[in-house]
Amino acid sequence: MRLYDAHNHLQDDRFGGRQDELIADCADVGMTRMVVNGTREADWPTVAALAKRHDCVLPSFGLHPWFVPERSAEWLAQLEQQLDAWPSAVGEIGLDRWKPGLDYDGQETVFTTQLRLAAERNLPVSIHCLKSWGRLHELLRAGPLPQRGFLLHSYGGPAEMVEPLAGLGAYFSFPGAFVHERKTRQRDAFRQVPADRLLIETDAPDQPLPEDRVTHPLGQRLNHPANIAAVYEAAAEALGQAPDHLAKRAEENFVRLFGS
Repeated sequence: MRLYDAHNHLQDDRFGGRQDELIADCADVGMTRMVVNGTREADWPTVAALAKRHDCVLPSFGLHPWFVPERSAEWLAQLEQQLDAWPSAVGEIGLDRWKPGLDYDGQETVFTTQLRLAAERNLPVSIHCLKSWGRLHELLRAGPLPQRGFLLHSYGGPAEMVEPLAGLGAYFSFPGAFVHERKTRQRDAFRQVPADRLLIETDAPDQPLPEDRVTHPLGQRLNHPANIAAVYEAAAEALGQAPDHLAKRAEENFVRLFGS
């Protein structure tokens, strides 16, 4: 099976410079493409460098809400420069009212600016949202949105919002962490996701599977992106689908949103 990771952070410093080794492990389990999401100006060059070295890496550049307070005056110009060089994807962007001590001021302006940029270039966009689902829905309805759609990574919103969000063009990516026993609500929501809008992600180095499902352990409880095969298997089980059927649909959905 060809496997696709719709969202990770392979550039993360916590991997200790082992990215080339990790990608080799990913190839061994059938990983075909992965979307590597930048989160701030400082890591965009690292994302670009990974894409230059590895054909499997689809780079994505965005300013994550956690790093909005530290943005420079030139952040948007630098983002546009990256997208000029790598017309691939925008992300990770979003809204966050969950992280303690994080100032919400500026988040909506930064989010809508990046969303507009993705729409103008018709690039896929990966969206983070925590405890702001109603406001996110309002902003998405106001648009503009990229015609090809957008990804709600690790969707954790209400099940009843899946249909209206899908109607706006949303795709939804299932992470390994959602098979933990306590994640019943999230699994219930994903059972409402249309088959043509479902994707799979690792969110590596974060959101690991339960320990007994991890195939590629790393120190300090880091999530290895080569756990993607185990995430596919766990997601198929959680959603009541045959693994080969899920892999085929996820591939079709990935290519439709992100390109081949």
